[in-house]
Amino acid sequence: VQLVESGGGAVQAGGSLRLSCAASDNAYRSWSDYCMGWFRQAPGKEREGVAIMAGDGRIRYAESVQGRFTILAANTNNTLYLQMNNLNPEDTAKYICAAGSTWVCPTLEVERYAHWGRGTQVTVSS
Repeated sequence: VQLVESGGGAVQAGGSLRLSCAASDNAYRSWSDYCMGWFRQAPGKEREGVAIMAGDGRIRYAESVQGRFTILAANTNNTLYLQMNNLNPEDTAKYICAAGSTWVCPTLEVERYAHWGRGTQVTVSS
């Protein structure tokens, strides 16, 4: 599966951004056959899970983003979104889309996911 992120940028604290992840699969499987999610990695820090969505609709968020971020999916165009509201400087990171086998859902553990995009940068200023 191939994953391409977009939508990153620079915003001030309190602002919002919506990230997109376009998924494609040469085997022509539906993206809903995967466990999909968003991760982020800040400079000098380990990659961490942000939000996960299973094909059956189960969702999990990291505590740090609960109530501020929303993971969404559009089946019609195989796109995964991350709506980020009330951003703060601690949210500054490269945000990376990932896909894994359905059985890994809804873990936030990085090593469980086999497919990764290149990421999109989000920078939040105070």
